[in-house]
Amino acid sequence: MLRTALCRAGSGLLKHSRAPVPVLWGTRAQQRWASSLPMNTLVLFVPQQEAWVVERMGRFHRILEPGLNFLIPVLDKIRYVQSLKEIVIDVPEQSAVSLDNVTLQIDGVLYLRILDPFKASYGVEDPEYAVTQLAQTTMRSELGKLTLDKVFRERESLNSNIVHSINQASDEWGIRCLRYEIKDIHVPPRVKESMQMQVEAERKKRATVLESEGTREADIN
Repeated sequence: MLRTALCRAGSGLLKHSRAPVPVLWGTRAQQRWASSLPMNTLVLFVPQQEAWVVERMGRFHRILEPGLNFLIPVLDKIRYVQSLKEIVIDVPEQSAVSLDNVTLQIDGVLYLRILDPFKASYGVEDPEYAVTQLAQTTMRSELGKLTLDKVFRERESLNSNIVHSINQASDEWGIRCLRYEIKDIHVPPRVKESMQMQVEAERKKRATVLESEGTREADIN
């Protein structure tokens, strides 16, 4: 009879796990899927790179490791399913003002990983929203410390500063920011025209200097 019960529990779990639902990190652009919350069966099979948070009578009990696990039906309940894979989040475009009062439109990509499933489940209500907002505010703060010219020259340093600031705050959420990459930086049309005129003026200046030096050398010879 025990063998029959185990077979029924296993078949019920497999049937239930075929209908996945998006986890907490899903976005419209790219859905990240994990196993659906399973029923309170005796036998559970946890997939690789996932952590299942178990509550017993409404309180945190333990985190299930990948592989075969046993629960007590009715008393135990799978409350959260966290993916331990690297997660990619698009940071929406936003406005930021540089140190020399130039308004920029900037967006980026954030790469995260959950290190502590307990903190990620109970430390913050919506991890994706929290980290996205933190990345946006940090980006605006860091851009406000640089002039427009330095924003383009020190892009790599800007990315590192944003990652460091995010990790200081997200440690309490059990989330680690692996890297941040700025995708596009858009400047106002008038500023862009001014930058192009400045580049052309610098080129003409260098051409004039080179031409005068060549004339002087020719006169000397």
